[in-house]
Amino acid sequence: MELSAEDALRLNVLLANKLQAVRIDESSMTVHALSEQGEASVRLNPNGRDEQYLKKIRELLSSQVLGSPGGYPVFLRRWTRMGQARDDSLEQLLLLGEPEAVVAVVHAAGLSDEIARRAWWAMPVADNARRMLERECVVKGSMGPVLAEYLIEYLPFETEHRAMIESVRLMLQPGLIDQAMREKLWRQAKRRNAFYIGFMDALPDELPEAGAPRRDATQIGGRLAPLLEAGNPVAAQLARCVSAQGQQFLATAETVMAKPTNQDVVVEFLKSLQRYFSAVCPHGDPGADIRTIVEDAQTLLDVPAVCPTTRAVQELLEALPESRADVAAMLALSWVGEPLVNPVFARTDAIGSVMRKKIEPITCVLQQQFDQLRGRRG
Repeated sequence: MELSAEDALRLNVLLANKLQAVRIDESSMTVHALSEQGEASVRLNPNGRDEQYLKKIRELLSSQVLGSPGGYPVFLRRWTRMGQARDDSLEQLLLLGEPEAVVAVVHAAGLSDEIARRAWWAMPVADNARRMLERECVVKGSMGPVLAEYLIEYLPFETEHRAMIESVRLMLQPGLIDQAMREKLWRQAKRRNAFYIGFMDALPDELPEAGAPRRDATQIGGRLAPLLEAGNPVAAQLARCVSAQGQQFLATAETVMAKPTNQDVVVEFLKSLQRYFSAVCPHGDPGADIRTIVEDAQTLLDVPAVCPTTRAVQELLEALPESRADVAAMLALSWVGEPLVNPVFARTDAIGSVMRKKIEPITCVLQQQFDQLRGRRG
């Protein structure tokens, strides 16, 4: 099959210009192109089956752009989604009219704000917006607010909870949305508590809702002042937890844990929790069960100062010996993560109340740690 004479002529004229991006609307059989002068389009007149005709169109584009009719190697999908596209070919990939080539561009390490603008024109979908908002140059560039606005508008239609969490986290980066929109998202989280995890990741110490410090926060801060000044990470985390911001973080975590919707929410919640406490002890046994984690945390309190973590723990306990239970709770929470629920989720695909019942042995122990850090125990 060959292109119709009319299409071949019009496309060659189009490609003679300095284009920035090309996309193909398969439903209307139209080729759209973006240039410095604006947008142009060519309505196709296929002389055969649409699928075969579009293949010929892409071969023409590839021949003009890459010098070969082979087109973009879509079989490299996994490779390009890992950001391995060559930075010097990103502009060319956007001229192929191939969706997977656009995906390769948005995942590329060399993505710039200008390339992001072209890629967004070529393929404006939520996942591409999320990938591009992972790049600082895009967040701080002209495209950052544009992509964030799209994700806000698309959020009510998002069905995947992991994507919801990621969208909220990315939108909350500095400079993308205003305070009024942050507060609106926070209010919406009361109905979709997966949103809270996005806030826990992005703004752990600046959550919109005001909390109250633990009743002994001032006393703890005063006694730990020398350690805080010296940069003791365990002391810093304890002071953080008993502050108003820390108590609000823990309250938010309790809200999420009380009613997670599905397994994705549980996994992302545990990851968020681990990140919050990671400064206490960056190393833990990823395969340990919840009881082992709690026992190991208790044991570590009496380990001599043989490494930075044990040294920090012993310094804190010397300054504030009555904080043993708080330190143990923080150590336990620093070791939680996805492996904690893998044995349960490997045997069931349950969601909702059935899933929550199955993970109760884990969440009950986590609640005990929250109770300790919120001053409800002993």
